[in-house]
Order: sequence, then structure tokens, then C-alpha cells
Amino acid sequence: MLMSETYIRIEREKADVFLYCSDHWTLDGAHRITKEMMRIHLPQKARCIIDFSGVEGFDTAGVLLLLDLQEALHKQGNLCDLTGLSEKQQKILELVKRGYSEAPLPQRKEGILERLGRAAYDELQVFRDFLSFLGELSARTFGLFLKPGNFRFKETAYHIEHSGVDALFIIALTSILVGLVIAYESLVQLAQFGADIYVVDGIGISITRELGPMITAIVIAGRSASSYTAEIGTMRLTEEISAMRTMGFDPFYFLVIPRIVALMLALPLLIFFSDVMGILGGMLASKAQVDISYSFFLQRLQEVLAAKHYILGMIKGPFFALIIAATGCFHGFRVTGDTESIGIETTASVVHAIFFVIACDALFAVIYTQLGY
Repeated sequence: MLMSETYIRIEREKADVFLYCSDHWTLDGAHRITKEMMRIHLPQKARCIIDFSGVEGFDTAGVLLLLDLQEALHKQGNLCDLTGLSEKQQKILELVKRGYSEAPLPQRKEGILERLGRAAYDELQVFRDFLSFLGELSARTFGLFLKPGNFRFKETAYHIEHSGVDALFIIALTSILVGLVIAYESLVQLAQFGADIYVVDGIGISITRELGPMITAIVIAGRSASSYTAEIGTMRLTEEISAMRTMGFDPFYFLVIPRIVALMLALPLLIFFSDVMGILGGMLASKAQVDISYSFFLQRLQEVLAAKHYILGMIKGPFFALIIAATGCFHGFRVTGDTESIGIETTASVVHAIFFVIACDALFAVIYTQLGY
């Protein structure tokens, strides 16, 4: 006798090695049976006979263990025979063996319609979560009227500087270039009809009513939405937000509402600045292209640019700011426990913020048209 165990007893008779199995080969004893199987080391090219006549209980877990035992003996270079199985055990073995020996099914490739459907479903899930986020934001904002002391003035002032003042240069540069492009492109067409002077009308109305708010919102969406997502997402990774909740501080009052209020105050001022820079760019282009004097340009602008165009453009500012800031904060809270998700959510926040801004602008265009503005 070489070894004596509860489940497997090994005996050698000349060139043959007998493995006498006993007890219950079921899921309950699978762990102990596996440990005994790992201790079996037989000489190579030996003829092994597995005797199963002493096994009292047998289920599918026992079948899999038996198949593993046979496979291990074959890998050691041994010939393996199986005896002593009852009729019922033999049927279970054959049933399980058919599935055990089958190769795994090839992975099914997704079709383009399935991928599109999955992407659409994922976007709908994100939109649903965003609406839930807006609902929670509304509840916290209403709570500020009941407890004004929860409002963070210092954080709001910081974000006004960070999201507003620090963005003046890029807003000025972008707006001037857009004004230059509009003026040059318009003058090429208007010069054919001798209507150069109407370039002032096009620049003044288009920039104050549409392009100024749109350019400013898109630049701020790329700049501030990504910043908000990265900042809040990093705080999620370092568990600072969890620590805030543990200490009884509401993250909405400290992280979300100050950013939203700051951007809603700063964006209308940035739109005004963008309007001025865009008109300045158009004025410079008009002077260089067709020699329209600055004084005449400003006089004509004063005649054709009604205050309503400026007001209609400025009205969009707080709505654009709410969309951008809420989207950035929302994606920041969606960051999970790895650094890769920060990049994914930051990209998504910029894409979604720009999309929502354009959709909101289109909605304003429809409303203004219906109201006769």
C-alpha cells in the first residue's frame, strides 16, 4: 500500500496501479477530494485502474472531479481504465462528459444595428441619470432658500475667477478671429453687388444674437466642463467626497452649487465681452478689406443694431451656463474607482455639454421665431 485516504486509496500490483475511490463524491467533499488528487504522483507510463465500486454518493460535481482525475493521469503519461461504475453513475458520466469535451462556442460578433442600439440605450441611461441629478440639484437649491447659510460665497468667488476671468484671453482671441472670418467672407459676396456697407449689419446682428453666445458657450464647455469633471472625479478617486459625507457636509453645497452659480454669473459677462471682441474683429477686417472707417462702422452699427438683439443673446447665457456646469459636475460624480474613467467622463462631459448647448440654442431660435423676435 502506497497511500490510504478517505476518498482515494492507491495500491500497486506489479505493473498496475489501482486507485480505489470511496465515500461520497459530491459537491460537499469536492475540496477535500481535490486536495487528495493534487497529492497523487505516479510513475509515468503506468497502467492505472480507477475503481469506483466503493463510491456511495455521486453527483455532477463528482463527475467533473473524476474527469479531472482521468485528465491528470493522462497528462502524466499513464494509461487509464475506469471500472466499478453502476448503471446510474455511468449515465451521469456520459451525460456530463458530452458537455465536458465540447469545444467552447465561438463568440458571436455584434452587428452594426446591435452596436447602435446598445450605444443608444447607454446614452438614454446617461440622460436618465442626468435628469435624476438635476432633480437632486433642484432640491438642494430650494434648500438654500430655507438655510441661506449653506451657500458658499468664498468658493463661488473662486470659481468666478477661475471660470470667468481666466477665460478672457481665449474668449477674446476666438471672438476676434470669428469676427474677422465673418467680415471677410461677407465682403467677398457683398462687394459683387456694391453693398459693402451691409457687412456692418451682418456682423452686428449675427454676433450679438447668435455667434457671441454660441462661441462663448462652446469655449467654456471645453474649458470649464472638463475642469469640473476632472476636479470632482479626482475627489471621487481619493475618497474626499466620501469623507465629506462622513463629516456631515453635503457635496452639492460645497462642489456643485458654487460652480453653477459662478458660471451663471460669469457667462453673461463673457458673452458681452465676446460680442465686443467679435465686432472689433469685424471692424478691423472691414477697414483692411474695403477701407470702412472705424467711425463710420460704429455709426452704422449704432443705427442697425437694436438693443433687442443684444438682449436676446444675453438671455441665453444663464441657461448655457447651467447646462455646462451641471453636465461637468454630473460626469465628475460618475467617475468610478480607476484613473481611466476620469478621461472617459471628461471627454463625455465636453461632448454632452456642447451638444446640449447647441440643442438649447436651437430651442431658443424656435421660441424667438414663434414670438416674432
